[in-house]
Amino acid sequence: MFIKLVLNYILGYLNINVEGYFIERFINMCRNQKILLWGMKRKNSSFISCKIGINDFKRIRKITKKTKCKVEIKNKKGIPFIFEKYKKRKIFLLMMCIIIGSLIVLSQFVWNIEVKINGSNLKEEDIINTLNENGLYIGERKNKIDVKEIVNKVRLNRNDISWIGIEIKGTNAIVQVVEAEKKPEIANEDDYCNIVSNKEGKILKITANNGTAMVKPGDVVKEGSLLIAGWIEGKYTGTRFVRADGNIEANVWYTETGEVNLEEKSIEKTGNTEKKYALKINNFRINLYKKLSNFEKYDTIYTSKKIKIFSNFYLPVELIECNNFEIQEKSVKYSVEEAKNEAKKIAEEKLNAQVENKDNIKNVTVNYEVEKDKVKAEVTYEVFENIGTNEKIVF
Repeated sequence: MFIKLVLNYILGYLNINVEGYFIERFINMCRNQKILLWGMKRKNSSFISCKIGINDFKRIRKITKKTKCKVEIKNKKGIPFIFEKYKKRKIFLLMMCIIIGSLIVLSQFVWNIEVKINGSNLKEEDIINTLNENGLYIGERKNKIDVKEIVNKVRLNRNDISWIGIEIKGTNAIVQVVEAEKKPEIANEDDYCNIVSNKEGKILKITANNGTAMVKPGDVVKEGSLLIAGWIEGKYTGTRFVRADGNIEANVWYTETGEVNLEEKSIEKTGNTEKKYALKINNFRINLYKKLSNFEKYDTIYTSKKIKIFSNFYLPVELIECNNFEIQEKSVKYSVEEAKNEAKKIAEEKLNAQVENKDNIKNVTVNYEVEKDKVKAEVTYEVFENIGTNEKIVF
């Protein structure tokens, strides 16, 4: 049905009025002879308006005679009538030829690169830069793009990509990328290792399953301190190197600071906005507005949209929407106590992002420093954790 409607638009169709006492018979006879009537509207029992194709219109003459209905043409629609209307306008026809010719030329190039990423660590900007370096970029002729060669080069240059596929549709290059999974480091069980501290803290308990404990409960260790040595002293065997193994429990300290001015300026949006537009043709920008913003102070957010005719037929034209949001500055004054609370809150937010299990926080200490115009808060979390990491013994 849809295809037939499109075909009728290409071939041309008519808007007609049909009037007579045998309208139902007229409609049924058209259906029997497979004459398509669409957009049908009934004014009353003896009058309808509808659309009909040019070829079908010629076939309803016999039907109108049999049903004694009168047919009136309201107007004519479709491509043939458009050309008929403008055939005497040479400039219009010339412009149409130029436009059609331009579209044919533009269709030979890539005007958009659409990147679909399967993975969380890959960035679209980095992928596009890599594609540009290897021969796929906006404005390149499609017949010069060797998809297989580009794919091979990208795979060789990027270890973080396990698979990449490129498909050219219209003027759009669709690139699908799958991120490579990082292979876990395989520990060599034959290596002799120490266990050293990877954090600063106070030892609560240490158990050496293999090797020699070098610290005891109550000791304060720094990052890099030796906790369990990878050797064992034997009375008869002497020193024997091993791979250190054990469990070290400690209270670890995390410290962050927060700072708040007693008087600060805040920026708020007034709710007033204005929109301006610009066109970007490749690297050439055309502003569609003549004057600057009416706002004295404002934030600007740009959004761009590439122009396309069909789903994958992009043009080298980009519509840029400029949204200006009016802002105003306000002065906010804090009391010393309010500033302390805000500074502490800032420091705690930083710490909470570092500590995975909040239930392991054993103690919280806060130190404040009040100056003439600001307040600083230093917050320390004492957290119960298992610490220690292997370090290979180098002879």
